[in-house]
Amino acid sequence: MSELLLDAEALYLELKKGVQRLLTPDTALVGIWSGGAWLAERLATDLGVASGVISSALHRDDFGSRGLAKADHTTLPFDVNGRDILLIDDVLYTGRTTRAVINELFDFGRPARVQLAVLVDRGGRELPIEPAFSAARVTLKPDQSLRLVRGEDRRFTFEVK
Repeated sequence: MSELLLDAEALYLELKKGVQRLLTPDTALVGIWSGGAWLAERLATDLGVASGVISSALHRDDFGSRGLAKADHTTLPFDVNGRDILLIDDVLYTGRTTRAVINELFDFGRPARVQLAVLVDRGGRELPIEPAFSAARVTLKPDQSLRLVRGEDRRFTFEVK
């Protein structure tokens, strides 16, 4: 395991600026478990907006081979109906996790609008999903993975495998 030469804390500040520009008075942040949930929690505190957590586990298209992934349950402590939802994720790759969480989100109601903001977009999309904002774009080999790590001090770093 090695660290990618990206400063996760500096990228968080860029993400915060991008998210701030996307906010409306009716926006709630929804972090995608797990890295996106950490980011949404911190953004909600920094920006003073409502937030929740969403899991892709029940709507994944690889559920048959993967089984029920270890994840927190979806927690949306606000009404989704008619609300602007800003999904937050750490790394966007194929778009399949985003598709799964959108399906999960609609199990809770019908939002007015759903947008996506990510810390890192690594390309390689398999579905027509694009973020409204990404703090960075990187290129990795298909067999590599990029993971956000939250330290005991709650600061972010990246791990690449």
